[in-house]
Amino acid sequence: MMPSPGKIKMSKITIIGAGAAGLMAALSSTEAGNDVTVFEHNEKPGKKIYITGKGRCNLLNNCSRQVFIDNVVSNNRFLYSASAILDPAGTIALFERLGLKTVTERGNRVYPESGKASDVTKILVKRLNELGVNIEINKEVASLITEGDTVKGVRLSSGEDAYSDAVILATGGLSYSTTGSTGDGLRMAEETGHKIIECIPSLTGINIAEDFCKKLQGLSLKNVMLRVLRGQKEVYREQGEMLFTHYGISGPLVLTVSSVFGREIGSRDIRLSLDMKPALSEDILEDRLIRDIEKNRNKSLSTILKGLMPYSMAEIFDEISGIDRSIPVNVLKKEDRKALVKSLKNITLTPESLRGFEEAVITKGGVSVKDIDPGTMESKKVRGLYFAGEIMDVDALTGGFNLQIAWSTGYLAGISAGSK
Repeated sequence: MMPSPGKIKMSKITIIGAGAAGLMAALSSTEAGNDVTVFEHNEKPGKKIYITGKGRCNLLNNCSRQVFIDNVVSNNRFLYSASAILDPAGTIALFERLGLKTVTERGNRVYPESGKASDVTKILVKRLNELGVNIEINKEVASLITEGDTVKGVRLSSGEDAYSDAVILATGGLSYSTTGSTGDGLRMAEETGHKIIECIPSLTGINIAEDFCKKLQGLSLKNVMLRVLRGQKEVYREQGEMLFTHYGISGPLVLTVSSVFGREIGSRDIRLSLDMKPALSEDILEDRLIRDIEKNRNKSLSTILKGLMPYSMAEIFDEISGIDRSIPVNVLKKEDRKALVKSLKNITLTPESLRGFEEAVITKGGVSVKDIDPGTMESKKVRGLYFAGEIMDVDALTGGFNLQIAWSTGYLAGISAGSK
């Protein structure tokens, strides 16, 4: 749902950052009757929006409010109020009101009908221009101006001071630094007494210790299962797609693991296990192997392997499993068969570390939600200071959920700022 905000008086609002959250905050705040100025240190607004969804912009997920909440990995309860003010259905309605036609594709992912991420930014900026919002590009904010426990405005790097009734920090996290994610907002928040939860890359690839990953670079696997083990206990499993890379693994399954287990990746307790045949039990897979052996008794194990997995993997499977693929299948012993089956069902991948911020889709960590009022997005430390988007310690899985966080929190911050 998306109620019509109403204000009794006009307030002067400063927004730092013209990304998704900042632009949405500017829209809702201005439509609520406020006088809004946005400072953006890049040469254009919405720079990160342009590269989302591989240039198509998966701007949200067309799901229920509860499904959205369920896909938020960090501090999802914090978003109950923001998602009540602007849920996925309300977000679609808002963009349609602005003139953006959308389409819903596989996984309920919503994209601009044009297939151009730039249209999302253009439609928002067009409306902000119509409303008279002052978007100051190439203007870097150096610090917040505070008096006691109240924010009074911002100081620009040029030395200018810009005073206002409220300030919204929407500077993003640390991922994709080329789009302007410098961490300045986190520094400003910390300087004003806010706790910063350590930031790490999220929704990113994972560096793997095993050398065979490099030899499989570019190999994409479908309908495989990736399991996460903490010690000897399985703590997660998911079936889907993954990709081998020069550094290890990536793809949808891996991005999810990086999001859910990111802070544990690299610890000795966490291991990954790849099941190439998740639809088959070990017994059924062994029966199939026996049939293949009977049909190919005079051939090498390599022949059978090529029928069980992609060619490039079959070529180095002895390196993966320790079983000589050149041996004739008619000399395979029962224990060899069972070892082969176990290898197909349990390829060990040792995670060393996450890929860096320059490759991560989002940042995990940021301003602690304990320092923010979830009903308004206002700081509990500094009156008149609000937060929106990725700067906060809130993040979600892939599928449009992270942009929904930006839209919802930006909208709520915008209508809350200056309302007192």
